[in-house]
Formats: sequence, structure tokens, C-alpha cells
Amino acid sequence: MSLTSGRGPFNAARAGWSSPALPAGDIAWIEPHPRRITAELDGAVVIDTEEALLVHRPGRMLAYAFPTHAIGDLPHQPEPEAPGFVTVPWDSVDTWFEEGRRLVTYPPNPYHRVDLHPTTRRLTVTVAGTTLVDTDDTLILFETALDPKLYVDPAQVRTDLLRRTDTVSWCNYKGWATYWAVEVDGSVVEDVAWSYEDPLPESSGIAGFLSFDPTKVELAAELPPGSGRPGRSAERPIR
Repeated sequence: MSLTSGRGPFNAARAGWSSPALPAGDIAWIEPHPRRITAELDGAVVIDTEEALLVHRPGRMLAYAFPTHAIGDLPHQPEPEAPGFVTVPWDSVDTWFEEGRRLVTYPPNPYHRVDLHPTTRRLTVTVAGTTLVDTDDTLILFETALDPKLYVDPAQVRTDLLRRTDTVSWCNYKGWATYWAVEVDGSVVEDVAWSYEDPLPESSGIAGFLSFDPTKVELAAELPPGSGRPGRSAERPIR
């Protein structure tokens, strides 16, 4: 995702610039991906290869392309920029793995990085006149091509006003997110915050910490210049 999404170099909302300018239109970046990719269907391994390519295109999920001999009878379509390679719909198998890690929704991106730092950047969160958070003891998460977000220890949050919802989302770099609603004076606002209770190893520093959706709360976050909507989640909630 990182080359083509968010503020990545192949996205229309790119943060930087190139010289000469990148061409307009449907840019594709395709590269060898020397990792073992396997897929299972009905309990059987139907793909097992170390010859996959990664296909990056603006506005589309990152995709694997496989040599035609590696995909058997699975549904597929040719990859026009890589003769002899095809893409396989993600949902045409039951489970995908990359070097033993089970994947969800899309391949992980080698250009994507999660970087965590303790900070004194202030975060204030208010709902219906009630302050949920007001602290400068925060953690800032930098994630490639996305706006930084502030996370906060639940000890700094009015957790007595929060309750877990049924919403979840998945991130290939952080793991499964849990969502939280807030109830103030009998009024409930759903999914105002999310947290990763058991994050992937590269994001272990945010385990149990909370981040807040600025579209659901009154949020003031001290973030680096040029940041967009503070705290916005890159994940797609699943309800």
C-alpha cells in the first residue's frame, strides 16, 4: 500500500515531489518478492511458490502476481505488465501465508514501516462537554505514507465512560483492533476509539493504548506540521 496510498509517491495526494515529475495515469510498480507465499483451499495447499511478484498500483490494494504454473486451476487474470504472470482473487482461497504468517485482506508491504516514540505532544479529547483525555504523556505512531497518530495509556483516559463494541479492524502491521464507544449523560457515541490488545511484534509498544477518531469526538492533538486529520484510522472497521 505505501507507494500508492496515503501520501505515498504514486498517489495523487503525495507529500513529496519528484524531478522529473512522475507521469500521470495508471502507474504500475512491479518487483520480485523473494518470500515463500502459500495459499490453502479446503485444507489443501493450492499455491506454494517463491517466485511471486508484488504489484503496486494507485487506488488498488497491493497484490501478488504468480507465474501461471504456480496457481493450478484457481481463478486468475493476466498481469499485463508482467507477461507469464497472473493475479489470483484474494477470496478465491481460504487462507494466505507469507513465510508462515497468516495474512488478512492484503499482502504486507516491504516499504511500510511503523515507528513508535514516547513524546510530550499534548492530546485532549472531549465528548459532550466531558473530558476523556487531557495529557502530554503520549506515544506518537509514525506509519509510512499515513498521518501520524497519538496513542495514550488507558491510565490517562476516563475508561469508566468507555465500553467495548463489536467492531474490529485488521492492519498488516499492527494486528486486530478493538473499538470502544463512550457514554456521556445517557448518550452513546459508537467507535470513538480503538486499541490493539495483542499487536504484531513490530507494533508491540502500543499494546492496550488508545487512539481516538477525530470525526467522533472533539480532539486537539499536537502533531507535526503538515499532518492531516489527527488520529484518523487507516483501517477499515468490520462490524
